[in-house]
Amino acid sequence: MKKILAAACTLALLLPLISHAHPGHGDTDGYTIIHYFREPVHAIISLSIVLAVALTARYADKRRARK
Repeated sequence: MKKILAAACTLALLLPLISHAHPGHGDTDGYTIIHYFREPVHAIISLSIVLAVALTARYADKRRARK
C-alpha cells in the first residue's frame, strides 16, 4: 500500500511538469488561483490531489486506531 501511495503522490506532483502547460489556454488569466479551479484540465488535477490527501489522512487515522 505504501508503494502505491508513494507512486500516486509522485505522479500527482509531477503531472504539471509532464503536461507542458502553456500561457493562453482557457478563459481565465493563467496567473490566478481561480484559473486552477475553473479550467477543467487544472480542476481535475486539483480535485485528484485533494482526494489523495483525504484518502491518506483517512488511512493514517484507521492505522492509528488499530494500534
